Amino acid sequence: MTVVFSQVDDRYVNPLFEVFDGGDFVLSSYRDVEDGFTTMQIFFPDESDAPKAIEALCAAGRIVGVDLKPSVRTFPDEDWKLSYRKHFKTDVISSSLAVVPEWELDEFKPAEGQKALILDPGLAFGTGQHGTTRACLEFIAGEAESGNRRSFLDVGTGSGILAIAASLLGFESVRAFDNDPEAVESALGNAERNGVEIDIHLGDLEKPESPAEVVAANVLGPVLIRFAREISSMVSEGPASRLILSGILTELYPDVKAAYEALGFTELASRELGEWKSGLFARK
Repeated sequence: MTVVFSQVDDRYVNPLFEVFDGGDFVLSSYRDVEDGFTTMQIFFPDESDAPKAIEALCAAGRIVGVDLKPSVRTFPDEDWKLSYRKHFKTDVISSSLAVVPEWELDEFKPAEGQKALILDPGLAFGTGQHGTTRACLEFIAGEAESGNRRSFLDVGTGSGILAIAASLLGFESVRAFDNDPEAVESALGNAERNGVEIDIHLGDLEKPESPAEVVAANVLGPVLIRFAREISSMVSEGPASRLILSGILTELYPDVKAAYEALGFTELASRELGEWKSGLFARK
């Protein structure tokens, strides 16, 4: 197994995922909880593909404005599995939800009523460890715990982690879409792994979606602003509806907030994790 990898500032993680175009290469990331660094990485079996993987990662870096200098490492498959797994541990989101890697499931002892969201980070586009995803999971768990378990829509689902969390926590009707076919495939696989049936389909922000009572949009801040009207139309009418906005650099959050306030939303709560800020909104 060969890996091309590069450490990056947290602020570039989501933008790199958005612009990465590596063909058959799949970009993933992990944040080492001990040293605090985030590493972007591409795993592949053929060492001769390393130059192509390096160029794909560097090209994405140039688009988002960061000069990446990737390294390459090749090692036996078994060593890769052990090395990869040490970076992913069970992450307790709330008293009702925990994200659990498959290899820790046997040891995981859930609290009473706590659901385990099973994820294989080697196959997923998101693991819940990034601040934007974790904030969304906390908001979703909070809504479920307060009894708001109606319809749910995940905008730009990626690995499917938010939609799967909503389904596990008892939301009545869960849908998700993404404009990347590989993301849809990954999300469907993760949903099957968790034993939940979710309407996960190809879509984009320019195509209408049926409204839902709780909508989560974990995409980039500029995208949230550009498509504010379209995303707002996906939220059901009524003061009990909720909109979760994430993927926003802290300095851009006031602009995102203003865009949605102009469309009739008010902020109920916010979470700031690292360089990122996320918000929970309701209709006024």
